[in-house]
Amino acid sequence: MDHKVNSLAPPGPLRHNQPMAKLYFSYAAMNAGKSTLLLQAAYNYRERGMNALLFTSALYASDGVGQISSRIGIAEPAQLYSETDDLYLAVHDATESAKVDCVFVDEAQFLSPEQVWQLARVADRLRIPVMCFGLRTDFQGKLFPGSSELLAIADILREIRTICSCGRKATMVVRQDPSGRVLTAGDQVAIEKSVYLSLCRMHWEEAVGRWPVKGPSS
Repeated sequence: MDHKVNSLAPPGPLRHNQPMAKLYFSYAAMNAGKSTLLLQAAYNYRERGMNALLFTSALYASDGVGQISSRIGIAEPAQLYSETDDLYLAVHDATESAKVDCVFVDEAQFLSPEQVWQLARVADRLRIPVMCFGLRTDFQGKLFPGSSELLAIADILREIRTICSCGRKATMVVRQDPSGRVLTAGDQVAIEKSVYLSLCRMHWEEAVGRWPVKGPSS
């Protein structure tokens, strides 16, 4: 996608004859079914004769082809975005050739903070609802930049729940090496999803070595 960030791009006209749209952020730990829910919602739009525009991170491109896929075996083609793309302009340009009824963004944790604001403008100025789906925190328990901005400015926040092996709600993820050893350092992004495990906060703290708390050395 060649819609590069352009701070001088003129804002699109407000569509006063349309109802207000909202920016949504649905977040969860790994393997909670985020992509499945996104694809189901997009299908619902299309089933009613409406046009859904799908985006996913270029980090997950296969031979330059964008696709949103679910663990249960369903998939849909999607436009790719990188951190240099202007998503407001991408959606605006799409509306020039066809009506866009909703925008869906998968792997939203990889959005830049500016791209989150671009999507907010899609909702505010183009009056098109935007539904973002992604992780909240990384394997070190820190917010992704895109998720942090979405938590700050999204109109609607939705938590998608999954469970830890103990049965509690899983809210954290750990990264493992091929032998199953938990990693506590490294780059924030690792694309291979199989290296992640979702845990509750208590078991995440134990897995990464933060508990038991070590007392002062004697």
